[in-house]
Amino acid sequence: MNQELWEKCVAFHGHECPGLAIGFKAALGAMEELKLTFSQDEEVVCITENDACGVDAVQVITGCTMGKGNLLYKGTGKMAFTFYERKGKKSVRLMLNQFHKDMDRDQRQKSLLESNYQDIFKVTYPLIDDPQEARIFQTIICEKCQEGAPEHKIRLTDGQKLCLNCYESYTRGWE
Repeated sequence: MNQELWEKCVAFHGHECPGLAIGFKAALGAMEELKLTFSQDEEVVCITENDACGVDAVQVITGCTMGKGNLLYKGTGKMAFTFYERKGKKSVRLMLNQFHKDMDRDQRQKSLLESNYQDIFKVTYPLIDDPQEARIFQTIICEKCQEGAPEHKIRLTDGQKLCLNCYESYTRGWE
């Protein structure tokens, strides 16, 4: 195990935990599978299906971040990460296998860090469309709160341009 890289992830996340170890092993597995290097811009994209601790390790190791637009959140709640390498148009998905229930937190973390990623994850190679690169949108001022929001997040109600915080959805109670 790369102790220095693990410590860098722990420093970024704030503490050691099994969740961080999951992301650590997923990111290292993806880097090996796709022969990746740290993504300076949007060369690599990660689609995370969860918003748990492991995502922090993914950011540190791969360079995929929300701010650069190459860390995408797909909220299925699954402990799964799909990585896409733009130049070669290759992808890999790592889905966490079930744990043995009799492990405590420390045992689980140790087991994750000492295991080979192929033993922890179901590894598949999905065909995915090239994710769009991050775009810069025009800022629109909400006519209710006067705060700016990107144009794709503005809704029209009674002719007013409203941000998502001010917009009241119309469901008629059936959704």
